[in-house]
Amino acid sequence: MSNIIQVDTISDVHHILGLEKPAHPLVSMIPVDERITDFDYGDASYVLGFYQISLKSGISGSMTYGRNNYDFQEGTMVFTRPAQAMSFKDTRRERGATGWTLLFHPDLIRKSELGKTIDKYSFFSYEIREALHVSETERASLTELVHKIEVELRQNMDRHTQKLIVANIELLLDYCVRYYDRQFYVRTNLNQDVVTRFEQLLQQYFNSEQPLENGLPTVKYCGEQLNMSPSYLSDLLKKESGRNAQQHIQDAIIERAKTRLLGTNESISQIGYGLGFEYPQHFSKLFKACTGMSPLAYRKVH
Repeated sequence: MSNIIQVDTISDVHHILGLEKPAHPLVSMIPVDERITDFDYGDASYVLGFYQISLKSGISGSMTYGRNNYDFQEGTMVFTRPAQAMSFKDTRRERGATGWTLLFHPDLIRKSELGKTIDKYSFFSYEIREALHVSETERASLTELVHKIEVELRQNMDRHTQKLIVANIELLLDYCVRYYDRQFYVRTNLNQDVVTRFEQLLQQYFNSEQPLENGLPTVKYCGEQLNMSPSYLSDLLKKESGRNAQQHIQDAIIERAKTRLLGTNESISQIGYGLGFEYPQHFSKLFKACTGMSPLAYRKVH
């Protein structure tokens, strides 16, 4: 097992990389150069205490983030959040390597609106197949925002500095949301294929003994079976159908429940257990929440 190195502050990063002390203790923009790309990360996992956004070109190798894996490639952005383990393998800098890494501590945004909404940017936990791939134009737009942050860090700080830095970080993230949306729509055929595979997965699950053995299918389980993160699966389904993964699972449960209520003489408890509920009352509660009537009432009415 590799060693775990805790990196709590942005000053710690600068010290480890041999960089000058950061101009601001809670935020830093580090450009790609030999000090960064030639750093020997060793056989260790790094747990950061802050957010990281990277856009690099001309770097080879791979990074493991949590349970996810990124291959560095042209125009790919990498997002990481605090308390997740990262490790690096075979990182090499090619001639003409460019890019940047933006680091910001949760304390920077804690009192701002961004601090309240940061969790909505779910791409911080995406896997490699779900990474953000940006065009040259998009890269230029994002880099311009990062340079604005860098300018704020270089000049004398005043009472406006932190507010403007946070505003540019939020704008950067909002642009990334736009580019992710573009990526979703461009890949619509692939997305539709994932929707089909997701529906088939649920059908196979409920047609097997798995509900009795393992209970209700979870979004995490479905994501693992489809080789993607739960958050990405939910985002994709939401884009394609207007309903997230959990809602799709509930829809599948209710449709099967209706079929068994009207097509069999099974008791309400038997149907609940057969669908994977540990307690029949939980089945009845979900059914009523989704249909407006209890399972027994539905059976009587129809």
